[in-house]
Amino acid sequence: MTDLTTKVLTGDPHAIARLITHVENQDPQAITAMKTLYPHTGRAHVVGVTGVMGSGKSSLLYELAQSYRKLGKKIGIIAIDPTSPFSGGALLGDRIRMTELSTDPGVFIRSMGTRGALGGLTNAVYDVVDILDAAGMDLIIIETVGVGQDEVEIVKVADTTIVVTVPGLGDAVQTIKAGLMEIADIFVVNKADRPGIEQTIAELQSLVDLDGDRDWKTPIVPTSAKEHKGIDSLIDNIKQHTTFIHQTHLYEDRRRIRYEAELFELIRKRVISYVLDDEKLKNQVETCLQKICGREQDPYTAADEILNALLK
Repeated sequence: MTDLTTKVLTGDPHAIARLITHVENQDPQAITAMKTLYPHTGRAHVVGVTGVMGSGKSSLLYELAQSYRKLGKKIGIIAIDPTSPFSGGALLGDRIRMTELSTDPGVFIRSMGTRGALGGLTNAVYDVVDILDAAGMDLIIIETVGVGQDEVEIVKVADTTIVVTVPGLGDAVQTIKAGLMEIADIFVVNKADRPGIEQTIAELQSLVDLDGDRDWKTPIVPTSAKEHKGIDSLIDNIKQHTTFIHQTHLYEDRRRIRYEAELFELIRKRVISYVLDDEKLKNQVETCLQKICGREQDPYTAADEILNALLK
């Protein structure tokens, strides 16, 4: 793994891809690599992009990445898709959607399946962000699954969260669930060439005006990936938000939230792995499951018993 981590630090795309695969497959050797890379992280700005299905998030990311490349920025894109129930892989390979970007040496794209994780994210996303960060990416963009309110989990990873909607979905405030509204640092109304754009912006603006207690007033940016419009304005708003969180120390708060979520995820994985690997505990789990199925024991009591045995 030493040679692999050295190549990752130089930005080698093949090495980056290989290490991400090791991480996704929970290869024990990947742990050593992640420990080595960690001191080289913390420089990239992480942008989460979420929102309703059919809002054109992938097309928007393509235009956004193209514009950032013109500014000389290196971009990492993590496109998280629903996991195939048959192969365990991602159903909607975003590398196919962004063929032109995939040939750019300054852009790394990885399509990942959720693999049963809730919140529109994948459990490996924290490690993948660190890998891309250590590899020298200036900006890391995470596109989440369009599954609705559960996608608020993106706020645990992103420094800046963009919520995307489109005109023509009825009441925009009702279409985007309340949880998504609360986490938005920037609203994007994509496909702004469609009828109803003014109404959608007005609905969102009324919601922003109601939330007058926030120091950051959430901007609403109309864009059209199809017509290449509004992308520069979106980049400018991302820049303004980046400056804002650094000036108000909100950046440190958000990073703490991310590292806390990552730490608890690692602890959760280690505990489950330990329980499944220890023969005695595994037998106790099986016994508890039989009792639960027979209504002889409730799941809460069973969990307490297993944890007590684990902590002895």
